[in-house]
Amino acid sequence: MKKNSTVANSGKQIFTGKKLTVGLDLGDRWSFYCVMDETGQVILERKLSTTPEAMKQTFGKIPRSLMALETGTHSPWVSRLLTQLGHEVIVAHAQKVQWITKSSRKDDRHDVRTLARLARVDPELLGPVRHRSVQAQLHLTVIRARAELVSARTALVNAARGLVKSYGQRLPKCGTYQVSRELATALSAELRDVLEPLLQAIESLNERIKEYDERMEKLAQDVYPEVSLLKQVKGVGTQIALTYVLTIEDPYRFAKSREVGCFLGLRPGRRNSGESEPQKGISKEGDRYLRTMMVQGAHYILGPFGEDSDLRRWGLKLAERGGKNAKKRAVVAVARKLAVLLHRLWVGGEVYEPLRNSQKAMRAVA
Repeated sequence: MKKNSTVANSGKQIFTGKKLTVGLDLGDRWSFYCVMDETGQVILERKLSTTPEAMKQTFGKIPRSLMALETGTHSPWVSRLLTQLGHEVIVAHAQKVQWITKSSRKDDRHDVRTLARLARVDPELLGPVRHRSVQAQLHLTVIRARAELVSARTALVNAARGLVKSYGQRLPKCGTYQVSRELATALSAELRDVLEPLLQAIESLNERIKEYDERMEKLAQDVYPEVSLLKQVKGVGTQIALTYVLTIEDPYRFAKSREVGCFLGLRPGRRNSGESEPQKGISKEGDRYLRTMMVQGAHYILGPFGEDSDLRRWGLKLAERGGKNAKKRAVVAVARKLAVLLHRLWVGGEVYEPLRNSQKAMRAVA
């Protein structure tokens, strides 16, 4: 292996005429990389700052290579930058690279060597994923930022209600989006004075959340007209539909609509061995936030306000089978079918008929 000083002086000479594979371990401040040739020999190992300038300066000098890195906070922009520099980039699914995650020998040098060796032998061993485009990531950030504000609002509302209860008083019941300083009018003057800044902060969060709601509606209307196809399903609003479109991004990446359920981790996991086939929970792979959105949609479809549909009827029958977790299993199953249905509507561009299968069955009987 070449020493760093030798490499710095020789420039590109050590890479000339070789097929290179690079493993890159991304850290928040510093990253490590390992360059291997086609025989698996380590040519160079170094660390660099996790900044666009350092990445360009380092990998812009290396000939076109196969580069492997794990999913993480920095992987979206790094993978795009490396692609722009002309490299072939593989983004490894962090949970599936067990040689790294479950290794008893965990350090940066060992990790980058493992990434490089796996990419050189068979990239499929890395469980490669595809990051979304810059525009899709930016628009999805609108949704994620809104979700953070909603979470902060919920925490503040719960804190306000808890503080009031400790004095033997209560704030009136209402939705979190309705909480304001007016709710404190019935409280004692001293307590009202203490809680006013807290309730004022909740009011401010309500305003910011409304602004994000308006942004989402505008995005759906101006940039993503396919959202209207998904919103045909009652229980799927702009937030769920837009999250679905931005997360999937390219519906034709799936050969069959059923594959979306697996992509979102809504399929039961498998651990079959011989005649043993234990029942396992869902794999929970894929995008966690979109999976949460699908579950929320399923709760509405099965809830008291859900409209009559084939999906609702199927889910309710599943819940009636009894058992300790029948309702939970039904919700997850409906969420999986909902994800498949939305993909079908998106690809086919067809009009949604809630009772299509039921009406077919009735006509067949008649």
